[in-house]
Amino acid sequence: MSSKETSTAVAKPRLKSGQQRLFALIALIAIYVIFAAFGNRFFTYRTFMNILEQSYYIGFLAVGVTFIIITGGIDLSLGTVMMCSAMVGLVSFGAGVPFVLALIITLLVGVLFGVLNGVLVSYLKLPAFIATMGSMMIALGLSAIVSKVQTRHFPSRTAEVGSWFQNVFRSVNMDGTVIPTGAFWLVGLIVIAVIVLNKTRIGRYTFAVGSNEEAVRLSGVAVEKWKLIPYIIAGFCTGMAGIMYGATYTTIIPQTGQGEELNAIAAVVIGGTSLSGGIGSITGTVIGVFIMSVLQVGLMSMNVQPHYQKVLTGIIVIMAVFIDIRQHKKR
Repeated sequence: MSSKETSTAVAKPRLKSGQQRLFALIALIAIYVIFAAFGNRFFTYRTFMNILEQSYYIGFLAVGVTFIIITGGIDLSLGTVMMCSAMVGLVSFGAGVPFVLALIITLLVGVLFGVLNGVLVSYLKLPAFIATMGSMMIALGLSAIVSKVQTRHFPSRTAEVGSWFQNVFRSVNMDGTVIPTGAFWLVGLIVIAVIVLNKTRIGRYTFAVGSNEEAVRLSGVAVEKWKLIPYIIAGFCTGMAGIMYGATYTTIIPQTGQGEELNAIAAVVIGGTSLSGGIGSITGTVIGVFIMSVLQVGLMSMNVQPHYQKVLTGIIVIMAVFIDIRQHKKR
């Protein structure tokens, strides 16, 4: 195959992914306009803040799992690991650990689960679906064990210790104006992720492994190492998601989190990342995250009950996967 043919073969899938990102952006605008027209007090600053706050933890989960999906993998443990990480951090805080160190422990738990998933998938050759489902069950059980099946709470704004937590990771009120500080954390993550995915060796090998793992292996590259790294990145993002979730909702309930990974994976696929691997972008993922957040907040503004929201989320996941499969067959 000539260099011109190779360039064309690579360019076409990227073009399709760019088209899907454009369609996703148009869909986001259309959904927002519909809810603004028919929702109850949807087009307000408070509602916009609610959309942002919904996006914080989903955004961290989605950005992390984007790396995994580009390699052709999947992570079903995201939601439960997020809650387990937050729970372990809170239990350590309750045991007398300084609050800042408790937040670091939250991150470390997420990273450790990422390492576990990565080792199981890349070195022990377990299917990602099975490996991460096992991690999901471990996280559920560990959350209940360390908490003794008791609900824990992150510090409120009036707490004696950690009163700064929500100001730093959620929002701060300055002269009556609410500043979404959590958005700065999410933007920072997005910028770093874009650079890593597009400008570093990690990103190049992430795409290469997802495009043709066997060809990368035959070229002498340590495929196991480059499949492990995306899971570690996702683990770190999941730990951060636990912190962002705690800042937004305060309450952490043991043995919860199942289903949150679907919101993240749906956001990634809606944004143009292929479940078959080799194609994806962080900007597309961000668009998908806001589509999911606008849908959740918008449906609440129209007094749609939560179980109907779950049905709609499931339909969106099925549609996104169906579109991805059709595009993969065309490619």
